[in-house]
Amino acid sequence: MLPETDSLHRFVFEHSRVRGELVRLDAAWQAVLERHNYPGAVKQPLGEALVSVLLLTATLKLEGSLILQAQGEGPIRTLVAQATHEATVRGLARWEGEIEGGIEGGIEGEIEGGDLQALFGKGQLVLTINAKHRDRYQGIVPLEGAGIGAALESYFASSEQLPSRFWLAVSDKRAAGLMLQRLPGPTDDEDDWNRAVILADTVQPRELLQQSTPDLLRRLFHEESLRLFEPEPVAFRCGCSRTRVADNLRALGRDEIDDIIAQQGLIEVTCEFCNRGYRFDAVDARSLFTGVVNATAPPAQH
Repeated sequence: MLPETDSLHRFVFEHSRVRGELVRLDAAWQAVLERHNYPGAVKQPLGEALVSVLLLTATLKLEGSLILQAQGEGPIRTLVAQATHEATVRGLARWEGEIEGGIEGGIEGEIEGGDLQALFGKGQLVLTINAKHRDRYQGIVPLEGAGIGAALESYFASSEQLPSRFWLAVSDKRAAGLMLQRLPGPTDDEDDWNRAVILADTVQPRELLQQSTPDLLRRLFHEESLRLFEPEPVAFRCGCSRTRVADNLRALGRDEIDDIIAQQGLIEVTCEFCNRGYRFDAVDARSLFTGVVNATAPPAQH
């Protein structure tokens, strides 16, 4: 059976306080790759981040978004992945020069990962939750480990006291991930958690990329009692809009906007997530500070 495309599956272990999720990105992953010509060594952590942020957002019972940002002083300067409670995702990465690693090959074109410190240098991983009707929450940990999953495991171990494990795989065609979490409760079910992790540790990257969810869970946990819920579709979607761009321009101040218009005649802004362009001429620029913004003006063409 072929793997489901662009989907997120939730499941629980019936007789223990362990829950899991499995996500696969196909068209959504391709939509991210189409925006920039990423080298393999950048694709690998970017794909891992996109999968991870979806897995994490699915555990939050709130309306809003979760942003995962990795930044450092190495070849990869910044990586951002964002997912919403509606199971939409977007992401991008910025890098400099040639980056070694990211070997691709095999049927799925699997991408071999690299050490985070080699890719990012000394850096940090930042998790930000923007929830409706709640204060913004942010957690920061050092960017260390063999991949984004390892860094997140360290984050949960040190910051959340919520044991969590991640198994991630990335190829040119697909990005996929499995997560297990031990829920708060009695400590006498530690054996259940350890057994689930030991079984999940046998998963291979190609299984995550190629096997259907029922087949994979049956292979990993065939002696366990699982309840698998209906899959949720996931999709690439950018949250940019002319109104949001106008808000950002307004924050620069009237003097700076007037200077740009005087020098260039117009302002062009391109969203780095989706490459959509927005154009503001002199009339549009004046409207930024009169309380009227033309939200229906056509975007710039690229």
